[in-house]
Amino acid sequence: MELELFSFVKGVTECLESSRSELLNACKDIELYFEEILSAHNEGHFKITSRVKSTLSLKEKILRNSYYKKYKFPEQLIANLSDLIGIRVECRFIEDENEIYKVLRKHFSQKNSEGYYYNSINKNIRLELESEQPQKQKNGFEIFRIDGLYENNNKTVNFELQIKSLVNVFWGEIEHKVIYKNSNYTLGNQFLKNIMLSIKENLLMIDNQLLAIDNQFNKMNAIDPTVRKGQLETLLAKIIYDIYSIKMKNSIGFIVDFRDSCDTIMKYIFRTNNAEKLADYSDILLKTLARLNDISKNDISFNSEIKFERKLCFEDEFCNIIGNTIVMSINNDFKWNLFFRILFEIELGNNAEDFETFMKFIQNRFYSNKSFAKLYLSFDKEEANKILNLLMKEIAYSFKIIDSIKFIYE
Repeated sequence: MELELFSFVKGVTECLESSRSELLNACKDIELYFEEILSAHNEGHFKITSRVKSTLSLKEKILRNSYYKKYKFPEQLIANLSDLIGIRVECRFIEDENEIYKVLRKHFSQKNSEGYYYNSINKNIRLELESEQPQKQKNGFEIFRIDGLYENNNKTVNFELQIKSLVNVFWGEIEHKVIYKNSNYTLGNQFLKNIMLSIKENLLMIDNQLLAIDNQFNKMNAIDPTVRKGQLETLLAKIIYDIYSIKMKNSIGFIVDFRDSCDTIMKYIFRTNNAEKLADYSDILLKTLARLNDISKNDISFNSEIKFERKLCFEDEFCNIIGNTIVMSINNDFKWNLFFRILFEIELGNNAEDFETFMKFIQNRFYSNKSFAKLYLSFDKEEANKILNLLMKEIAYSFKIIDSIKFIYE
């Protein structure tokens, strides 16, 4: 029996891998189609992600649900697997989930003989919209989960569509890793349920708070987007300060005021992500909140050295002087160390690359000074550039003497 079971599992995974390329193409087609639908209805604050089921995940599902008893041939299982392809529409708030579902109900308005709904624009992508939504899960919580069919070259593939708000994405990750993927026996099951319920309630509270903030921004300063941008920067700077001040107190026993550092970090994040419109600011707000949510779960050491993955490279003398001066102080001066510790944790990736980018950010803040612009009214371009570079060099040497973090504050 055991040999037959694992022979079946092997056959299913081989069947999956042989059609993976085809499934990935289908995945992309479905993703693009839903993006077009939602964009056409001005549902601007959303992101669509997709995936083809992994081999490991499929093996686990076969064993967990005893599919080897239900299906005789591997091809049967593949043909009937509802989530072979997964499509997820991520939105900002829980109330947005229902709005997106309404858009899809309106778009998929025609019904075929099999009971699936489609639109004449693309009859190859169909949804099962008879089931009640959102669906009640075993854990008691609700989720928008819709079965779909994708047809191409007379071949039909199942897919599952989910609509999830930001906090429900977080919740799904927590539940998946803590409960769904936990192969150990769980002691004190009721205690675990209470903890998970508490986490869910806190996430719902965060959703309400974010919605209230968004509504307030929409009401206030509607005419002046510059003021609203500043409010978003201030909001995130405060969240950064709150998270790190608690962790600092737990790590070293006291809190050093670093609010100005948080303000500068937020200005850097928004500007280096080329945020110009309010929609850009909202996208960066959500991404940064997601990152801060991850950071809030981690332990942070405030007494360890900052290291770079490679030798730093600077494009000009200004960045070279300032950059090397900071590097000399970064593990000796607590305020410099704290500033770049926060920056490097929020900006995932290479510390050396982030540091070089920050030097360019500081340089550009000086270059864009209105006083420098006046040089080009009094001198020709070559002379103005020469004077500008000499002044920038003097500023850099002045910083080397002063070596204070206040230099980078506005």
